[in-house]
Amino acid sequence: MLLNMRIDYKIADIQTMEESYTKLDELNQKIHEKINILEEVTLKTCNRYEIYLILEKDIDIPSTNFIVEKDDNAINHLLRLSSGLESMIMGEDQILGQIKTARKNAIKNNTIGPKLEKVFTKAIHVGQSIRKNTHINEGGVSIGSGAVELLEEKYGSLKGKNVLIVGAGEMGTVVSKALLEKETNAIVVANRTYDKAMQLAHELDGIAIRFDLMDENLHKIDVLISATGAPHTLINKKRMEFLPAEHLENMVLLDLANPRDIDDDVRELKVKLYNIDDLRYVTDKNKKKREEEAVKAEAIIEDETILLKKALKQMEISPILSNININADKIRRQELEKTLHMTNLSPKDEKTIEMLTKSITDKLMFDIIKNLKQAASQNDDETIRCAKKLLLNND
Repeated sequence: MLLNMRIDYKIADIQTMEESYTKLDELNQKIHEKINILEEVTLKTCNRYEIYLILEKDIDIPSTNFIVEKDDNAINHLLRLSSGLESMIMGEDQILGQIKTARKNAIKNNTIGPKLEKVFTKAIHVGQSIRKNTHINEGGVSIGSGAVELLEEKYGSLKGKNVLIVGAGEMGTVVSKALLEKETNAIVVANRTYDKAMQLAHELDGIAIRFDLMDENLHKIDVLISATGAPHTLINKKRMEFLPAEHLENMVLLDLANPRDIDDDVRELKVKLYNIDDLRYVTDKNKKKREEEAVKAEAIIEDETILLKKALKQMEISPILSNININADKIRRQELEKTLHMTNLSPKDEKTIEMLTKSITDKLMFDIIKNLKQAASQNDDETIRCAKKLLLNND
């Protein structure tokens, strides 16, 4: 059984999500203790945390504040997710890369197996296909472009403004790309790797500074965008209170990290602070057009879901078919050897009997194999369940 447990921006604000990560991990741990987990993939982004599990058998999940979906619903969600239909900004491209990363991490950690490999590979394929065959990502929308739109709504034109980007990872890069056409004066800070900051600054035609030199540059910053992977806040009231009041009142801070990089206490300094929650309300000029494209995307997802479910059912009956063939041939060979041992046949006659027994075995198995394949193609779970019980070895 495929199980998906998640929390995302649809049911939680940024603070609730931060407080829920440990609880979701605890729920996952309880499931691990109760039942054998065959495969696992986790996906964590700035506005969602999801866990995908392949369970040995079905299990009742206690009532929680998380979204819990199984099998077909879980598959449908992942395909919609990869297509950008579940994103805060519909059609954004970043989620597809994040799904690829989740799959790669699971491969690296040896937690993914044939079923989730099939499901995630299909999701990536569907996401790519929809972006190729529809205009769902018209204009290269992303959390980064949404962030820039938010800043322009709240601050006005960014042309010539001094923008400090804290964090040169995935989110910092996405924001930087969205800033390229805004003609800002970019300063990039990496809280870990200075080389990454230099690379990103070069792309922006800006400059890079080390994290420990950030404070002495804050007096000339108009806009500060923070998007690191730090486990705790990096910027707080104490760090900024040395700045002149007039400068603070004109500053805009945007926190795109999860967990957050900027402590809420900076608001006491009269700076303007926004975070991921505020992206919900960005005026999306192309939203209506993308909603029209979403109809096409849904049709593609529906077709691909059918194909994926058939492929998973074929995977489900493969061990049954293999077991049938192995056992039937084992019995055939045993009985053939007994018979040949008691006779004195010529090599030619032995070969004839060998072919005869194989032909009889194949014909006896033919209808069973055909019916199992038909059950798989028709999603006949009851027939497959009975076949597993009757035909699989349960040593």
